[in-house]
Amino acid sequence: MQLAPLFPIFYQILQPSFPNCLWCGDRNSKAIALTFDDGPHPQYTPQVLAVLARYNITASFFWLGACVNRSPAIAKAVSDRGHWIGLHGYNHRSFPMLSPNDLKESLEKTQVAIYNACNLQPEQVRDVRPPNGLFIPATLKLLFQWNYRPVMWSVVPEDWVRPGVTTVVQRIMQQVKNGSLIVLHDGVCGGEDVAATIQILIPQLLQQGYEFVSVDTLWQRAKTNYPKVLLS
Repeated sequence: MQLAPLFPIFYQILQPSFPNCLWCGDRNSKAIALTFDDGPHPQYTPQVLAVLARYNITASFFWLGACVNRSPAIAKAVSDRGHWIGLHGYNHRSFPMLSPNDLKESLEKTQVAIYNACNLQPEQVRDVRPPNGLFIPATLKLLFQWNYRPVMWSVVPEDWVRPGVTTVVQRIMQQVKNGSLIVLHDGVCGGEDVAATIQILIPQLLQQGYEFVSVDTLWQRAKTNYPKVLLS
């Protein structure tokens, strides 16, 4: 069963319950964030980079440390082109299933992988998106304690089940609004279609006047109670 129709409902319930996470940007601004999870991938991520470069779009990538270690040159290419980098854990394991020590190790190992590939210091890579979007209050408490910034989403077209490029684009266009935080995937699940998807999606969003910004820019512009964290 596809869960795509339920994600807007999940968002409406969870966003006000956990306001210290970044769910979206400023609703008074047409700035939106295009984000990609589960990479970098040796085939799909370069395809995404090519489309983003074609339209001069800045995006944000939430990486798995194991994938960074497998494709460090791809990771460096993403970083060198000025895209924003966040953490998705070392492996794609749900955070509530990990002990605090294992969660801390997973994030720190991913930061080390990113430093080795991209020369980004750990304090520059502090945004965290939980795999599968799963977290509990205790998870967030730990992330805040360790000075990470939890990043969620407002538009989830469920591209990882490959419903088809047309369907994914339609779902996004139906849900997008000012400040939207869109989740796509450039990893093993969903990555096959992602370049074709954004090749159609980006021109449509540009035509509607949306501005693509990084997750960090959304943090800066968002009207949340979460304290600003300065990242160099």
